Amino acid sequence: DKAFAGLISDLKTRGLLDSTLVVFLTEFGRTPKINANGGRDHWGACGSVFFTGAGTQVGQVIGESDKNAAYPVTRGYGPADLAASIYAAIGVDPESRIYDLQNRPAPILDHGHVIEGLF
Repeated sequence: DKAFAGLISDLKTRGLLDSTLVVFLTEFGRTPKINANGGRDHWGACGSVFFTGAGTQVGQVIGESDKNAAYPVTRGYGPADLAASIYAAIGVDPESRIYDLQNRPAPILDHGHVIEGLF
């Protein structure tokens, strides 16, 4: 996508990519097979996420799907893992707790881990 590539190029040219986390994702993947109408439907079992900037290790693929891109064959990652990774990139410890008005602690995430190898 030219717009996305342009954003990354612009951030890099301006010297902002090292301090800016860019995450490109959708809420679901697409079916590995084309449907009867010539399109693809929602598919939650497998999808792609793109991270760059803010200390990410670029130029790699983390995880692998089966030959049809239908299901992960390595460890799958979910929304909580993405949130933990984003928190870590912006300097928020994913294990942190916040306190309510009665001073009761609550985790900022109740599950999820930083994606290994991303940073």
